[in-house]
Amino acid sequence: MTTASTPKGERRRQALIEAAAALLVDGGFDAVRHRAVAERAGLPLASTTYYFDSLDELVAAAVEHHSRAELAWGRAALDEPTDPGRLVDLVLDLLLGPQATDRDAEAVLLRYERLVATGRRPYLRPLMLELGAELRDLLAEAVTRAGGHLPPGRLEQLIALVDGAVVNALIEVNPDPRAAARRMLRDFLA
Repeated sequence: MTTASTPKGERRRQALIEAAAALLVDGGFDAVRHRAVAERAGLPLASTTYYFDSLDELVAAAVEHHSRAELAWGRAALDEPTDPGRLVDLVLDLLLGPQATDRDAEAVLLRYERLVATGRRPYLRPLMLELGAELRDLLAEAVTRAGGHLPPGRLEQLIALVDGAVVNALIEVNPDPRAAARRMLRDFLA
């Protein structure tokens, strides 16, 4: 990566990362292209290759930026009282992202497309493992703060249950995959 050693360079680099993250959320990995990122950031096309050695490096920065923002949101959500009645929704928000009321099913679909697509991008694996560990810590803390307890291995089952419910709902073109996961998660946590 070319260092952005000036404040202006740092702002430009950050604008590119934010633009790439927005494109990633809106359209998946295929939406993140040099030209699209530069246009979205309002910067010259050459800036993408000046501040990033490759598109992969830019994509990784965008994934990390977006994921860290979601983790920060999750940490802030844990600062609010977590009663047992809110636990299911909090877990779903941590795993599926905060509910986007008008286009939640599309947002969940894009999220799962991104997660699955990382399997074809080996350069993202170390980052995804790190972010996944942080997410698991947040989930465990959410359950604990709500007065629950998950024995070892049960957290992985919880994640697999939500993932399976969401994927099945997406296959069935269910307009509300979050609701399908909510039903199964309530039974699981009961």
